Amino acid sequence: MDSSSGNIGKYLGVALILPISSGVGYALGYGLDALFHTTWLRWVFVVCGTIAGFIDLVRELDKDTK
Repeated sequence: MDSSSGNIGKYLGVALILPISSGVGYALGYGLDALFHTTWLRWVFVVCGTIAGFIDLVRELDKDTK
């Protein structure tokens, strides 16, 4: 087994950080919209989830460059 196969899992996780964090933000916002009978919270949480995903993505990629 070569060392590149170990990196596949790591980079797959990095590739999934952004869509998963955006999806979790949307799901939380959707649930809060249903609870409070609003329509705008899902978009606030999508933006927050996306920002959190970018921050985590930059941190993970920064680890690889050092």
